[in-house]
Amino acid sequence: MQKNFLTFLLTGLISLSGVSQQIDAAKLDSLFNTLEINDRFMGSLAISHEGRTIYAKAIGYRDVKNSLKPTVGTKYRVGSITKMFTSALIFKAVETGKLKLDQTIDTYFPEIENSNQISIANLLNHRSGIHSFTSRPDYQDWDTEPKTRAELLEIIRDGGSVFDPDSKAQYSNSNYVLLTFILEDAFKKTYSELITEKITGPLGLKNTYVGGPINLDHNEAHSYTYEEDWKKKDETHMSIPLGAGAMVSTPTDLNTFIHALFTGTLISMESLYQMKTISDGYGMGIFPVPFYNKSGYGHNGGIDGFTSVLGYMPEDKVSIALTSNGNRYANNNIIIAVLSAYYGNPFEIPTFKTIKVHSKDLDKYLGVYASEQMPLKITITKEGDTLFGQATGQPSFPMEAVEKDVFEFAQAGVRLEFTPNEKTMVLKQAGSVFNYTME
Repeated sequence: MQKNFLTFLLTGLISLSGVSQQIDAAKLDSLFNTLEINDRFMGSLAISHEGRTIYAKAIGYRDVKNSLKPTVGTKYRVGSITKMFTSALIFKAVETGKLKLDQTIDTYFPEIENSNQISIANLLNHRSGIHSFTSRPDYQDWDTEPKTRAELLEIIRDGGSVFDPDSKAQYSNSNYVLLTFILEDAFKKTYSELITEKITGPLGLKNTYVGGPINLDHNEAHSYTYEEDWKKKDETHMSIPLGAGAMVSTPTDLNTFIHALFTGTLISMESLYQMKTISDGYGMGIFPVPFYNKSGYGHNGGIDGFTSVLGYMPEDKVSIALTSNGNRYANNNIIIAVLSAYYGNPFEIPTFKTIKVHSKDLDKYLGVYASEQMPLKITITKEGDTLFGQATGQPSFPMEAVEKDVFEFAQAGVRLEFTPNEKTMVLKQAGSVFNYTME
């Protein structure tokens, strides 16, 4: 559910041709075969035009222990893509007069700091100032245990405020847990009931729902991280993320949802306009998703070992969704490849060449690096023969040596190029270049 500098960013470097009537399915099959053979990605993807699926693929395992393969109907936890569903429900409540975007939340949560200054709109576009509970140092000590509404409210209250309401924007999962409770109070129904009644039922989304304990018998997937082989991740208890990240879905269902959202089926076009108005990089449960010269919208997600991406290009009515239960390759690169195949642009199939390094070879890279271009420092450490990077306040990530003095964290599209004798490092990600110097 968290958002950080290693997250999804869709960009491009060349201009697009018109909408393709065909997609290079054979080349995409080669891409996914390469990812699967090299243990780089497990999951599912679908792209659709005007609500009709053009290409869909599922690879890897939904359960490694029992060698269970996924299908395009396998269901994955989608993390923060849930926020788009929550936002749509809020706008439905606004349209029926149950809520107002400018009403403050003190009626619901008087115990929350600055609640008399925080509006529902501020929760939607991350301008509340409320500390995100998933950023607590102890979060992973209790995220697998159930929490009640009272317990979650106490946790959010204790987190306090990190800035004055509406003074800036900062991603906070606490906002969308509070929006969940507001919806339940406004409609006198559970969040799960609201999702079924107002979104998945009308749209016929049979594989989309608020998740519970993962059930392999229901064609759901476990999630994994890669440590020489795939290791199963613990499950976040879904009583915690709620409307911030508790949904389970498939790429084809997600494409149906976002197409309905952008074509006026779920909420009015006036509501959609408000939802996709961007301020300081945030809409109301939605982000901008640029692709070459196209302007799109969507959201990404991450929970446990699951990651996901959902995007929509309104001009062409193209939807694309990716759900993963384990990856060592940037979702961003996969999305760009699939959209390139659709729009008739070239893309490369990765080779995943690596070189062998030993522990003593890594010593010359170790240290703390700072950049004038980015406030985040990066600490480089090692464990055995593996180099690790860690940005300020974020989890560490392992890197593979791909060339002399060059390491990559393919899952996030991060490339670090070292010049050891000058004690410098260049960080490259999503077309951006940042110069770092060892302190």
